[in-house]
Parts: sequence; C-alpha cells; structure tokens
Amino acid sequence: MMEPEEKKDDGIAGVQRCGVIAIVGKPNVGKSTLLNALVGQKISITSRKAQTTRHRITGIRTVGAAQFVFVDTPGFQTRHATALNKSLNKTVMGAIGDVDLVLFVVEAGKFTLADAKVLSLLKPGIPVLLVANKLDEVNRRGDIAPWLQEMQKRHAFAEFVPMSAKNAKDVERLFAICEKYLPEQPWWYGEDELTDRSEKFLASETVREKLFRFTGDELPYTSTVIIDKFEEEPSPKHKRMVKIAATIVVERDGHKAMVIGEKGERLKRIGTEARQELEKLMDCKVFLEVWVKVRSGWADDEARVKSFGYE
Repeated sequence: MMEPEEKKDDGIAGVQRCGVIAIVGKPNVGKSTLLNALVGQKISITSRKAQTTRHRITGIRTVGAAQFVFVDTPGFQTRHATALNKSLNKTVMGAIGDVDLVLFVVEAGKFTLADAKVLSLLKPGIPVLLVANKLDEVNRRGDIAPWLQEMQKRHAFAEFVPMSAKNAKDVERLFAICEKYLPEQPWWYGEDELTDRSEKFLASETVREKLFRFTGDELPYTSTVIIDKFEEEPSPKHKRMVKIAATIVVERDGHKAMVIGEKGERLKRIGTEARQELEKLMDCKVFLEVWVKVRSGWADDEARVKSFGYE
C-alpha cells in the first residue's frame, strides 16, 4: 500500500502553521524593539530606561502559511522585592510555561548574572533559540564565535541567531528559523491582526513611553499611567474621533513637579507626542488630556498594584 504524499508547506495554499513564541531576557536587552520589528508596527514601548515593559504583550504576524504569536515579557527582576516586581516576575513565569518556542535575548558577546537568572527559569522540553541581539554594536565580530561556544555549554540551545533587531534582513531570517518550530494547525487570529491588546492599553503604554523619554533617569521606574476615560465620539469632521483622559501616577510631590516641568512645558510635550503617535497607531483624531497625581508607596501595595491593572 502506497503511503499518502505529504502536503508541502508552500505559502497560503499549503499547511497552516501557528504557535506561541515567548521573547524573554533581562531588562533592556532589546526585547520590545525586537517584538515591534517582528510585528512590523510599534505595539510595545521602548526606552533606554530598564524595566519599561510591564505586561505580557502579544504581537501577531502572519507570513505566508505561518502565523507567529509573539509574547513580549517584562525583564525578569532580580532586585527590589516590591509588589510591582513580584507581579512582573509572575507575568514572565506565566508566559514561558506554555509556548512552542522561546527566544532568549541577550546582548551579543555578553552574559551577566541577570542573564543567567532568566536562563535558569526556562523549562526543559521547550526549544530555545539564543538571539544574540545588538550585533551592530559589537566591534570585533571575531570574538562572537568563541562566545557562542561558551553559551552552548550553558544551555542546549536549539540554534544561535546573532542579529540586530534594527536590521530588516536579520528579522526576515529569524522568521524563517522560527517557522519550523510552529505546530501545523489553523491560525488563531485574522491575517491582518497585529496584537490582542486593546487601544485603551496602547494609549496608556504610549503616554508612559513619552513620560520616560522626557524625564530620562530623573524619574523612578515605579511611575505609571492610568486611563480614566476612553470614549469614541461622533464627529462631522473626522471619520473617527476618540477622547482620552490619562493620569500619570508618581510617588512624590517632587516627581510631580518634575513631570509637569517649568510652566507645564514638559507635561504638554508628553501629551502632544503621545497624541500624535496614537493618531498614527489608531488612524483617527485623538483628544488627549494628561494629569499628574501623587500616590506614595503604590508599587509596594499589592492591592493598588492590582487596581492599576497589573496581574
């Protein structure tokens, strides 16, 4: 009896593949930049400030017959056992438990104790790709080969992917590598869907990104943003109009003054840049009001951490 011929995985007409890929690593190794590059649009905020990502953020990209469901996680926190950091670490652990593939992101040529801590969390049985990111910042490429040999001794990585998340060809190559690890099954999302996160969530993240961008290292990372109002309103001028009211929550009066800036200039700039970016993301007219409130000790208060939208 002849064996049935296997279907070939050849684009849209072929076998559909779909799977979940977790992006993990210590804070500030470029996970959010990588997610945005893979999705092809900004859905996760980026900042030079460590610990910017605080939620499990899903990015979706469909290429040919394969649908990639990427999960960007907060960087695993090894210091400061606050209620906020415990919540962030719980999010990381939840994300890496039930996936088809893990992208373990490190800076090319480097491996720290914080990297080792994240690596120790990975569960056996799930393939892990070592994504050696920020390759463009390595001066001597010849140093990478011995470093990769050292990394193989630390963990049985399925493959090594030295790359830069800012290089389009590197990102394409990563898709091709990831695809073979996805199970053959129907897609979970529509072909054009990019994230499972709501516009309201994207609004809070966009304001938070601008907050960190314009305050630099002056402001503690415990500051957060709450969306008090997110309403669509009819408009004779615009096909779609959204009114948003956001509150920036800080821990001290001094931080509030810092966010507002001289004559309110800094707060105005945060609001203007956030509004402009949201108009592009949501393809609509946005009216955005931003306020600042002091809530001292919120990051240590488990009930308040939950009330501010952290799992």
